[in-house]
Amino acid sequence: MKIIIVGAGQVGGTLAEHLASERNDITLIDKDSNRLRELQDRLDIGTVAGHGSHPGVLARAGAEDAEMLIAVTDSDEINMVACQVAHSMFRTPTRIARIRSHAYTQHASLFSKEAFPIDVIISPENLVTNAIERLIEYPGAVQVLDFADGKAQLVGMKAYHGGPMVGQQLTEIRKRMPNADTRVAAIFRRNRPILPEGNTVIEADDDVFFIAAREHIRQVMSELRRIDKPYKRVMIAGGGNIGMRLAETIESRYAVKVIEMHPERCKLLSERLQHGIALLAKRLGASKVITLIGNPAYVDLVQGVDIDIAISPQQVTIGSLLTHVRRGHMTNVYRLRRGAAEALEIVAHGDASNSKVVGKTLGDIRLPEGVTIGAIVRGNEVLIAHRHVKVQTDDHVIMFLVDKSRTREVEKLFQLGFGFF
Repeated sequence: MKIIIVGAGQVGGTLAEHLASERNDITLIDKDSNRLRELQDRLDIGTVAGHGSHPGVLARAGAEDAEMLIAVTDSDEINMVACQVAHSMFRTPTRIARIRSHAYTQHASLFSKEAFPIDVIISPENLVTNAIERLIEYPGAVQVLDFADGKAQLVGMKAYHGGPMVGQQLTEIRKRMPNADTRVAAIFRRNRPILPEGNTVIEADDDVFFIAAREHIRQVMSELRRIDKPYKRVMIAGGGNIGMRLAETIESRYAVKVIEMHPERCKLLSERLQHGIALLAKRLGASKVITLIGNPAYVDLVQGVDIDIAISPQQVTIGSLLTHVRRGHMTNVYRLRRGAAEALEIVAHGDASNSKVVGKTLGDIRLPEGVTIGAIVRGNEVLIAHRHVKVQTDDHVIMFLVDKSRTREVEKLFQLGFGFF
């Protein structure tokens, strides 16, 4: 696929790296020629130096025959205009823009063919707010991901010394949960992913990812580790867009306090929220500290000492962008362990005559190496993956890849033959 990316910052550069590795034809636009040169030296991409919303610059980038434009600069306005120009002058079929300001995103009518013709809006603030909210909801989790509109969830937990799952084979853990079907989908041991088997033994400090129906998550967590007490009080340091949205989202369930250094922003927060403003740090007794890290390279360095969970907004955003770029009816793409592996949700279409998966049992599907199926969501029912489970049309299939280079093979697995129209 021929794709133009406008903006070579953390998100644009990382996105270009991922898409180029999947054999897409990528052209990156940015005003910083040094940054472009640095990326072109290590990636198989084209680059154009210039203003990403200027028609001439887009033309030089090959907008005439581009299939998709993704605008991810730090400016909402440039991203919006780039999509407008791509549509009006070049008829680019698909246009995706990162829009951060709630002043824009709250008006859906702005993003229509008659106004700014943007097909997909990516809001990093909303994505990060949702990610933090899920972590607050499940104390003890290091990552919580929704599939099929939240019907199934993937939860990552740290195995600690003396914990109930350390030293146990996965088959033994499953026997202790007869009323809650679950599957350990991935394990990260010493920063390397391993595909779990029934005889795999959990070791201390493993990051263990399991999938289950949403209503079974707490029961499974209680079997895998000592349950942390539910949070009652949440302190948010920083009253910017993410801090304010998070406070507004959770203040009905928790006692929320926000600290903000700018008086005018404090006044706005006081008007929008029902709680006071304060500051609490880990060294002063907070039981859990979650922080946002601007540079993804620092996440592993800071996490685990005074910071329990470090979240990279760029990494969260990349997963959402990949969902809309990938082929093969993907409805969700998540990155595990800062991109070391991926979890995919793919809708199965067609029938037994033209699909490689529909009508087959999971045991009969030939999966690429390093790929496993964790669960299937069929309507409101969550089916944990077992060999006898048969894939049906419109099933949401949840898959795990420890090797991202296998993504294209997974896409082909779900592509239809010519008999389906």
